[in-house]
Amino acid sequence: MPRALVTGGSRGIGAAFADRLAAKGCDLLLVGRDEQRLSATATAIRRTHGVDADVLVADLARERDLALVEEHAAAGVDILINNAGFAHPAPFLRVPVEDETRMLRVHCEAVLRLTHAALPAMNARGRGGIINVASIWALCPRSTYGASKAWITAFSESLRHGNTVRPGVRVMALCPGYVRTELHQRTGRDVSRVPGFLWTPAADVADIALRDLARNQRLSIPGTPYRILAALGGISPRIPSLILGRLGSRHRRHT
Repeated sequence: MPRALVTGGSRGIGAAFADRLAAKGCDLLLVGRDEQRLSATATAIRRTHGVDADVLVADLARERDLALVEEHAAAGVDILINNAGFAHPAPFLRVPVEDETRMLRVHCEAVLRLTHAALPAMNARGRGGIINVASIWALCPRSTYGASKAWITAFSESLRHGNTVRPGVRVMALCPGYVRTELHQRTGRDVSRVPGFLWTPAADVADIALRDLARNQRLSIPGTPYRILAALGGISPRIPSLILGRLGSRHRRHT
């Protein structure tokens, strides 16, 4: 059976990927910090889909934990979903620099190292897929969150050049917009005024991403409004920044 490694696999988009991959017959290794939720997700997947679902409790911002996940990625996985991530509840200068550095470790260093670990075996087999979860905010970074996600999209694109990825192996960045996960609650953002048509269910995000990976697309943007926004960005990079900037300014932090 093919095997998939999913970081941030206990909730939200990561859990949706785990469910969809299990439905396709993939065994799973779910990585996250919350052992209880990881175990519950794995148990539900085993019961529903009859595949193996193992868990690995790890904080990707910690060197020892990241090195352990690297070992599993290097041992041979058919699909790698780099999904783990978080956002800060305050602007750059109000966030301790240690927390900003931690974000870079999870969003950038972990993605780079796990990809570097998984790719050689994929290239040797001539098959495999990597999805690096970025964000629609990568199109117009207005915070260190968006800036780190922009790095993910650029990094994923860079791997498609210079024979880094062999034929049969696919690497793609995923840029979802608003998805109903716990991210907004954890950062205290009021998203009650975000129009319904801008929300994409996590299950749909996973389905669209896996479909686009099978089509060997370099970038997957779930949701028609966001694909239109990206297309407008091809005309003028300022357009997504203006539109998303106005939308983001309406959602202030809870007090």
